[in-house]
Amino acid sequence: MVRKIVISGSDSQPFPQNWKLCVGTGRLGLALQKEYLDHLDLVQREIGFDYIRGHGLLHDDIGIYREVEVDGKMKPFYTFTYIDRIFDSFLERGIKPFVELGFMPKALASGEQTIFYWKGNVTPPNDYGKWAALIRAVVRHFVERYGIDEILTWPFEVWNEPNLINFWENADEAEYFRLYKVTAQAVKAVHPGLQVGGPAICAGSDHWITDFLNFCQDENAPVDFVSRHAYTSAAPNKKTFEYYYQELYPPTYMLGEFKQVRALIKASPFPNLPLHITEYNTSYNPTNPVHDTVFNAAYLARILSEAGDYADSFSYWTFSDVFEESDIPKAQFHGGFGLVALHGIRKPTYHLFAFFNRLGNQVLYRDDDILVTERPDGSLAVVAWNLVFDQGEGFEREMELDIPFSADTVFIKRQTVDEEHANPWKTWQQMGRPRYPSREAVNALKHAAIPSLRTKNAKPEDGHLKLQLTLSKNEVTLIEIHKIDDETHTYVGLDDSLITSYS
Repeated sequence: MVRKIVISGSDSQPFPQNWKLCVGTGRLGLALQKEYLDHLDLVQREIGFDYIRGHGLLHDDIGIYREVEVDGKMKPFYTFTYIDRIFDSFLERGIKPFVELGFMPKALASGEQTIFYWKGNVTPPNDYGKWAALIRAVVRHFVERYGIDEILTWPFEVWNEPNLINFWENADEAEYFRLYKVTAQAVKAVHPGLQVGGPAICAGSDHWITDFLNFCQDENAPVDFVSRHAYTSAAPNKKTFEYYYQELYPPTYMLGEFKQVRALIKASPFPNLPLHITEYNTSYNPTNPVHDTVFNAAYLARILSEAGDYADSFSYWTFSDVFEESDIPKAQFHGGFGLVALHGIRKPTYHLFAFFNRLGNQVLYRDDDILVTERPDGSLAVVAWNLVFDQGEGFEREMELDIPFSADTVFIKRQTVDEEHANPWKTWQQMGRPRYPSREAVNALKHAAIPSLRTKNAKPEDGHLKLQLTLSKNEVTLIEIHKIDDETHTYVGLDDSLITSYS
């Protein structure tokens, strides 16, 4: 059955850019690697995120905090060599830090508990005075290096997922609130206009948000935004040494979470605080193969389309497979979070973001499967998707669009990602899944990652353009429509019928 969509265009609404305000990254120390920066160059050139957020600012591989013996006493020593190099590289690429303050430097930690392959310490400080001094020193250094006007645009988020025992010793809510207050006050001590917030929790503990905002009210703790994370995967149905498999809830599950958190903020003592989703994806595990698939792109299309109704930003986790939470990546495709796979190969979800970056700033029509926008120059850009949870072949969906558009002739450009196009994971399977592909294989995978392209002319009738669309399984397609001035008549002696094989 063909689904017919008639677009009036009379009730257009702005399309916010919340979907590209921030993107996640592996721990900040990875930004010292060339491939990481190559991937960031690619992402910024074709998508252009505003902020980047990652763990490990205060981890020992960056080395900001050390203690040295002076006159028989251990005293703090701050080193900004690496973090300057990292943040300089971000700013040079037009992306600002969304600063996550964590984890605990070993010399300042009260315990031995760590997380990840790279052993981020997740215990409270052994001396809150030294912790506060560290935060003041770090923020003051950023102000001195980049200027207060710049740093006033950087959000500072306190810790990461303290509601999980993996990320915060004993998931101790009261201890986190203590850490938050001390940290927030230290940030504000540098300049009262700096933005600070939390609690950066994941799903399952939304009472923390209510408790957190009540705490800030009762304790007069500064708070400028609320942060939370969102993933839509169920508990794993199978784990192996290399892979993690999970069922996914529908996209409406995530949108419902965003809406619920917004309602909790509205009911709090701070009803107008911004909501930043500082991590989201399908699976929360960096070895789930779903991240490499076309399905992942089709799944997230509705999130990019609608989540800005509830969240001031939502940060895809992450931009690159240069990422080492579980260990060093063990294969070309390994289920990593990244938009970009190793060797700079663009995944299907990368193209979803690149397609959205081509959209206009006014929404003419939106539903569960399509977003129609108008650009300032009057051209149109449409993203449509066909999410299919079922295994097997088929599942095509047909649409007919009736769009108001006045022109003699239009040029229509359509780019497509689906199971047969821009699906380098499938090509890698066909190659025999080489763990460490040759240069020749990498080049083939890069070619396999290019969306298909179709172009044509069309003539609107009575001020309306009708488009027939057939979407294949898990397809995401971008359609761009431009009014053209046909200059064919200006060519002297042009006759295509005189060219062999043409008419």
